Amino acid sequence: MHQNEPLKISIIIPVLNEAENLGNLLAFLRNNSKTAQVEEIIVVDGGSTDHSMAIAKEFGAIPLHSEKGRAKQMNKGAEVATGTILYFLHADTYPPKDFDSHILNAVVLGKSAGCFRMKFDSNNWLLKASAWFTRINHKICRGGDQSLFITKELWHRSNGFNETYIIYEDTEFIGRLYKLDGFKVLPQEVLTSARKYNKNGTIRLQYHFGMIHLINLLGASPERLHNYYRKNIAS
Repeated sequence: MHQNEPLKISIIIPVLNEAENLGNLLAFLRNNSKTAQVEEIIVVDGGSTDHSMAIAKEFGAIPLHSEKGRAKQMNKGAEVATGTILYFLHADTYPPKDFDSHILNAVVLGKSAGCFRMKFDSNNWLLKASAWFTRINHKICRGGDQSLFITKELWHRSNGFNETYIIYEDTEFIGRLYKLDGFKVLPQEVLTSARKYNKNGTIRLQYHFGMIHLINLLGASPERLHNYYRKNIAS
């Protein structure tokens, strides 16, 4: 990133059949950010069979097609992004108001990568407790639902997401960022959907996510992580 290059954000949203959520999110992003600071919103589709891409176009986002797999989709979005800062966001997660200003301020202060704290759209006590730990700046407390900002310069230096990971791609990538250039957790909160917990059962899903963390720490391959996910967690 050149010293005099203006800081602009490219928002990258990977989707797969997110028509139910995407329009609301895109409207929220436009209404809760400054146009001058957000260069573009790129919606990267992994093979949706619903109207996700039509909705992206309707709301002025850039529609982009990719092979299925969130790591591949986010890498493809990053490749075409023209902003100096990349902001990766899940389709069921809403960033805080003025998120763009918070991100730009962090980058100006020398933070090349980071995320927000998180809370769920649920009053479940276990999910509230889980979300509390997102304020702790340690890689074990990170996940893609917290969203991720990173300068384009650091993106290139880090080689992006590892596409051999079908799941766990966010956590693996952020773990590398902690080692490479440090990581900032901003005090504001994103609001993310608890839909997967509602579908699979909160305690059951927390247990299986914990097991995925554990077997990864024990050296499991990306394929083994994906096999565990397919066996124990509904798609």
